[in-house]
Amino acid sequence: MIHEEYPIQAEGSGAPAKLTTYLISYYEDLGVTERPLVIICPGGGYAYLSNREAEMFALQWNAYGYHAAVLRYSVAPVPYPVSLLELGTAVKMIKEHASEWHVKPDKIIIEGSSAGGHLAASYGMFWSSDFVLDKLGASKEMLRPAGMILNYPVITSGAYAHQDSFHNLLGEHYEEWKDKMSLENQVNADTPPAFIWCTNEDGSVPAENSLLLTLAMRKQGIAVELHMYTKGGHGLALADERTMCADGRCIEKECQSWMMLANTWIQEVLLK
Repeated sequence: MIHEEYPIQAEGSGAPAKLTTYLISYYEDLGVTERPLVIICPGGGYAYLSNREAEMFALQWNAYGYHAAVLRYSVAPVPYPVSLLELGTAVKMIKEHASEWHVKPDKIIIEGSSAGGHLAASYGMFWSSDFVLDKLGASKEMLRPAGMILNYPVITSGAYAHQDSFHNLLGEHYEEWKDKMSLENQVNADTPPAFIWCTNEDGSVPAENSLLLTLAMRKQGIAVELHMYTKGGHGLALADERTMCADGRCIEKECQSWMMLANTWIQEVLLK
């Protein structure tokens, strides 16, 4: 395994923004020469980064046969659009090293949980914008994502908003930017396919966030798969003992199937 840390710097980046790789080793006697890669954006309300939604995800994706990388992006008080540009910088870096790292450059998937889901979905909406292309000095092909995996994501700044996430992201520009960052209104022809899951009992980021994005993507004719589990609160991560909270919470047997379902979605939607 190539397990390294690379600094990620975009205009305005805070310390320590970095990309940690979990790359499956290549061997000449192995039939697989290139693998998809999942970039993981942990949650934390744009205030901190959850370790429960980082390395264990990467290792599980490795077990499914994918490369993975964890992006530790800048959070408050560093404002938008820094984290978005950091994610774009990470995608660009991986594509630049695709041959060396044996990555399929057209199969880079962006995963995010909670506020990290908002970052991943923001990238899905804005990666091809002139603003991002100009800031990163990159072509559309260098920044194009293959798909999004959104775990109980923050999406809307409207009635069902997780307001703390938007205030942390936008700071003093909250009133100016909150409508733009309500991502159900930003779906466009360049938005990639998505796998989304949430729970009916989530009291922090209501399931309506996922439903609003799903409906918006359907209207645009973009492939989207949604799983809403009956039980379970917010921030479940893998929903089992491997990522349980320090107080023993966040174990929910019903929700433990989500990564298996996401793997099937990757195989059937993104790799065929």
